[in-house]
Amino acid sequence: MKNYICTTCGVQTASSAEVPNNCSICTEERQYVNPKGQSWITLEEMIYSGNYKNVLSLEEEGLFSISTSPSFGIGQTAYLVQGKNFNLLWDCITYIDSETINMITEKGGIDAIALSHPHYYSTQVEWAEAFDASIYIHEDDQEWVTRTSEKIIFWSGDSLELAAGLFLHRIGGHFKGATVLEWKEGFSQKGVLLTGDIVRVVADRHWVSFMYSYPNFIPLPAFTVEGMAAQLNELKFYRLYDAFHRVIREDAGEAVQKSAKRYVDALNGSLFST
Repeated sequence: MKNYICTTCGVQTASSAEVPNNCSICTEERQYVNPKGQSWITLEEMIYSGNYKNVLSLEEEGLFSISTSPSFGIGQTAYLVQGKNFNLLWDCITYIDSETINMITEKGGIDAIALSHPHYYSTQVEWAEAFDASIYIHEDDQEWVTRTSEKIIFWSGDSLELAAGLFLHRIGGHFKGATVLEWKEGFSQKGVLLTGDIVRVVADRHWVSFMYSYPNFIPLPAFTVEGMAAQLNELKFYRLYDAFHRVIREDAGEAVQKSAKRYVDALNGSLFST
């Protein structure tokens, strides 16, 4: 019996004797099946290959990024947030080995794991078992869990305080249970928001965007983005990190609001004429 991993999205499945026929994450319209076909690997095979290595980088005081080289699956970045006597892993990456565990243990380990949305569930159970940590997923995204575990806690409502100064907020959009992390003590108590790609920083690092599907270029409705912006306007953050190591370093709250307006204006046909 093996826990197979989809090579396109990097999400691990429940234990099975045979290779799965398809990936439930990739066959849904927000993701995609590789044009060359579905393929699978196991974590054991990744480790044995010796091809992969995780890099732990200090982004600012109390915040480390964790990324895999070479890139695997979607290629997202996870973050280790060091709160007050509480370490949180925000989002997850597929690759984990003894070297990774040792690096993070030296930083105080992981007390909990919180996920923005299903595309980054990856090998979350492997991480939870390695650090004896609970996994927090919004109940609205429960159907997308491909490997169940007693360590998973399905939370409800629009906000959850995980620890002092660390808040999860369900704002929807990309998925019904799509969640962001508000770190009130981050960046010298000015506040940091970690968004996965529920809110994604664009190329110039001054604006953000919102999508139903990024690979398939399906936008969100105007009223959904307006609702997300209204919720985000209530949060405290000056800096924003997304899932692909893009950062808005100053006035991120303002950037989110002006970006939401631009997005809605574009959908409503009032931003440009072409």
